[in-house]
Amino acid sequence: MTYQDVFIEFWEQVKASIDEGTFAKLTMAKTIGKPELKNIFLRPIYAKDDFRVMLKYSFRPREVEDIEEEMSLESALPIINQHLKTSFLSVLLFTTTKDVTFKVNKKGVGSIVEGSPTFKNIIQG
Repeated sequence: MTYQDVFIEFWEQVKASIDEGTFAKLTMAKTIGKPELKNIFLRPIYAKDDFRVMLKYSFRPREVEDIEEEMSLESALPIINQHLKTSFLSVLLFTTTKDVTFKVNKKGVGSIVEGSPTFKNIIQG
């Protein structure tokens, strides 16, 4: 199974956490090399009839300002995919019920690991 197939399973868990109202944050981590881009975060923006995310690019040099952009989850997916396996090797989903980590190893194999929740409450973007 390719890492892309495993990522699709992971992304289904992201969407399920939004439907259940438990999505707290999504973070890309494990940078490849020493790039200027340190992290990409997605924080929830819950509204009555709509769910949006605040996408934040965090940069390593302090002189470079972080970039924040509000968008739909569907619009964030291509950005996450673009940086997966090129800039980052893992994506962490934080929910109020569990943490889910998607990883790609050096051979390009994806895996999903679940753990206890880091967040008990949702932090709005």
